[in-house]
Amino acid sequence: MARRNSNVLSTDVEEARGQILAAAQTTFLRFGVDKTTMDDIAKAAGVSRPTIYRYFRDRDTLIADLIRLRSRKLFVRGTKFVLEREHFRDQLVDGLMFMVDHGRQDPLIRLIVGPEHMDLATTVVGTSRLASTLTLEMWGPIFDRARERGELRAGMSNERASEWLALVQLILVGRLDFENPADPSHRALIETFVLPAFLPAGA
Repeated sequence: MARRNSNVLSTDVEEARGQILAAAQTTFLRFGVDKTTMDDIAKAAGVSRPTIYRYFRDRDTLIADLIRLRSRKLFVRGTKFVLEREHFRDQLVDGLMFMVDHGRQDPLIRLIVGPEHMDLATTVVGTSRLASTLTLEMWGPIFDRARERGELRAGMSNERASEWLALVQLILVGRLDFENPADPSHRALIETFVLPAFLPAGA
């Protein structure tokens, strides 16, 4: 039986997009985002550059979709880690440290959380608010459960809470890059300055 050429794009649009994203991921990880062109990605996918543009409007759109893909894989692990903790205060503090530490080590997720990539992040994210949108995707269900248990401050929307967490994550990435991630002072800062913003008064 003839072996199917792995570079032949599927006729299914979503599968074809997935194939291109896989090729892009391999290329970005090999050469780095700054040095990778659409021609490089097309070559890795075994298609022409115009074919790439049939599925992705431009390079930034492709990068944003790849960030979503890798972030959602991290969310699976992050959610499991968070839900192993009984109370919201521990879920938030431990979960925030977990997501920041793992996200900063991923070369593609880091594009939207690494201080050194702020120019690129602005271009890629544009008006889509990708960082806060992804933070909402991860933390929204956790906030809902905390709200039902009375562990979340009244009047706080998931959207605003996620916007704030996205900014906190950016700060923590820079801090963990230059200091030992296991240092308990990181957790102490979150407990002192971040956690109170989420808890009910007097908690």
